[in-house]
Amino acid sequence: MSCKHFLMHGRHIPFLLGIQVAFIILFGVFVEYDKEAHSARAFDKDANATTNEGNSLGHYYPMFQDVHVMMFIGFGFLMTFLKKYGYSAVAVNFLIAAIVLQWATLCQGFYHTFDGQKIHITITSLLNADFASATVLISFGAVIGVTTPLQLAVMAVCEIAIFASNEHLGLEVLRISDIGASMLVHVFGAYFGLAVSCVLRRDVTSEKEGASYNSDIFAMIGTIFLWLFWPSFNAGLAEGDAQHRAVINTYYSLAACCVTAFAISSLVSKEHKFDMVHIQNSTLAGGVAIGTAADMMINPFGAMIVGSIAGTVSVLGYRYLTPVINRKFGIHDTCGVHNLHGMPGVIAGIVGAITAAAATQEEYGYSLYRQFSARGPLEGTPEYVELHHHIEHLHPGLGRSASMQGGYQIATLFITLAIAISGGLVTGLIMRLPIFGKVPRDHLFDDELSWEVPESEHHHQGISQVSHHDTSASPMVHHGKAVGDTHM
Repeated sequence: MSCKHFLMHGRHIPFLLGIQVAFIILFGVFVEYDKEAHSARAFDKDANATTNEGNSLGHYYPMFQDVHVMMFIGFGFLMTFLKKYGYSAVAVNFLIAAIVLQWATLCQGFYHTFDGQKIHITITSLLNADFASATVLISFGAVIGVTTPLQLAVMAVCEIAIFASNEHLGLEVLRISDIGASMLVHVFGAYFGLAVSCVLRRDVTSEKEGASYNSDIFAMIGTIFLWLFWPSFNAGLAEGDAQHRAVINTYYSLAACCVTAFAISSLVSKEHKFDMVHIQNSTLAGGVAIGTAADMMINPFGAMIVGSIAGTVSVLGYRYLTPVINRKFGIHDTCGVHNLHGMPGVIAGIVGAITAAAATQEEYGYSLYRQFSARGPLEGTPEYVELHHHIEHLHPGLGRSASMQGGYQIATLFITLAIAISGGLVTGLIMRLPIFGKVPRDHLFDDELSWEVPESEHHHQGISQVSHHDTSASPMVHHGKAVGDTHM
């Protein structure tokens, strides 16, 4: 292999090896097991550290594994709709998520579990790192097919540092409630990715940016996995009755969203047929839109209303809004993350603010002050002393009213938008630096640039594939698909 060839195609190698060595060193210096995972520490003087008694692993692990499947199978397969980009959709998703899991553990750990010397790792650290990886994978959806693996790795490193800061601001400083991370993950990831795409701004017109009959089926596998496990995503970090509500609300929001998305897809499509783009993506919007209020007392019928609205908005976004954004602003959104994550995330922020502003102690009981910790009384006040008798491990509040909490919720939505967009613009400028390379125009949406593909693919591209515009193969093939209809 010539030096020139290495500089053109192998520049990601030293970056990946270097960053992994850096992670190992940083983990060695700053990271250790929390007491629940440390063999030399008992949970308390009477507990046996060799048993699961008093250990949080059993509580969190099932939902953690559900979320883990969402990251690597759900997101990965959802992006396999590109007929010549299936290797990268699944495998680069795999690579980027593996980078983020380690980097997010460090970035989030410095904010949440750092004691001045060490970051203490628990099962919730792993779950939070998975949530962080979702942020980057959402952004990946906006620029998939037009970026190199090295550019994506650089984006991941930059994005997680900014994401962790915004997350800390929202949860620890502003003390908002966003159990399903619809604002902090979905809104952030979508608009960060769109800002990156805006800066990269390339002419991406290519016949390879399309699906085949088979690739759409593979993408639908990702949809089903995400749809099934989304209640775990929204409820993973909740506890007690709040976790129970989060599962129920997400369950019904997704169901209503699915039915509505099918109906609206048929309504706006030519000949009133279903559009696979909408079904693969808009059926999931209900999981995003209910996320912020998932553990709140929104009631099942309220969750169904939210899901129905999200499904409608998402389909209309794919059908009408995405082409306008592409044409008017030059922002290419390969997977349509604005419609699946961006707008439904904004809906979630609004729903969460309204629900928080309406929350009362009569409705929530004493759990109100766990649900909205800032609404608790100030430390040392008579009200705090009284509540402390009823609520174990009560954290001092800020004495906020319901309307104030709602205001902080909506403020966090706008702050997240501002940080995501500005951070994405800066990151896009970094990704454009010549040292990180770029995808040649004739290799956009094509695995061949980065992968060893079967020899038959070079000579028989498209064999056994049915184009979305080939109406001769199946009565369910798309007719007259809008140019701007994109996935995810």
